[in-house]
Amino acid sequence: MQQVKSNEERDELYEHYHLDVPQGTSMLRIDKYLFNLIANTSRNKIQQASKADCILVNNTPVKQNYKVRPGDSISVLMPNPPNDTEILPEDIPLNIMYEDNDLLIVNKPAGMVVHPAYGNYTGTLVNALYYYLKDQKLEDGSPIKPLLVHRIDKNTSGLLVVTKNELAQMRLAKTFFDHDLERKYLALVWGSFDEDSGTIVGNIGRNPKDRMVMTVFPEGSEQGKHAITHWKVVENIGYVSLLECQLETGRTHQIRAHLQSIGHPLFNDEAYGGNKILKGTTFTKYQQFVRNCFAAMPRQALHAKSLGFLHPITNKKIFFESELPDDFCNVLEKWRSYSKS
Repeated sequence: MQQVKSNEERDELYEHYHLDVPQGTSMLRIDKYLFNLIANTSRNKIQQASKADCILVNNTPVKQNYKVRPGDSISVLMPNPPNDTEILPEDIPLNIMYEDNDLLIVNKPAGMVVHPAYGNYTGTLVNALYYYLKDQKLEDGSPIKPLLVHRIDKNTSGLLVVTKNELAQMRLAKTFFDHDLERKYLALVWGSFDEDSGTIVGNIGRNPKDRMVMTVFPEGSEQGKHAITHWKVVENIGYVSLLECQLETGRTHQIRAHLQSIGHPLFNDEAYGGNKILKGTTFTKYQQFVRNCFAAMPRQALHAKSLGFLHPITNKKIFFESELPDDFCNVLEKWRSYSKS
């Protein structure tokens, strides 16, 4: 039986399949051919992938009626949703920054998990979106379900795009997979910088000793996945700095792991050592000041500030920015006041 190789891009909820059509294969429509081979999919999802140019034969996009031939090299990019669980609609307030017939831009608060999973089956962004969309219908009358393209961590605040139909999801998945978009984050980190900007390049993968955190491996290593983060200093504030980070890739904990790897972990990032007093003095008043800042912002200081991309249906450029949340602003002001004094 023909084997399908799966190269997972789980960080951004994609799955990339590759298969070579063996000799002796009869000519068959590619949508039927792939439906027979790819587990847990549907003809409709394959057809939407074709419309979004996410099915390539010999590196060229093809339509669903293309007939496969022996020797064809087929690549398929599809959104790879989290494991199915029964999702209960919950009336949870949402900050919707934009909405049309195809997508939503949500400003997620810190502390909210994006999708139900083990240990977090309720209270998530998706539970809230199921409730918010419960009265909306697709053109065929079926209920609209929120479809994810990417994620941000539970304790990271900021912008997230969610689609309302599979065609928009497929096209945006390709946009994210090709890194053909603009994403910027604001990060408060320990330490000051001699340069105004820089780039961190290093593979990111699970820490062999602690699967809950990520480790940066040398570029070109067989471990981890290729990752690039650009940073520039927005403000040096004494013992901490405010950075703007722009992603070229979207690995799990990318900014958090990359900044730790260069000695500048995020302020109050428990998983990556930023919840300790890493810079400053031994004076009791300073130590107490930092602990007060930790209490004022009991999470890593990371905010998904902006998101820009071509609309998956209209093809028009859209761009969104969100303000820093109150806890982040509060801690910034505390550091500015301390630095001046």
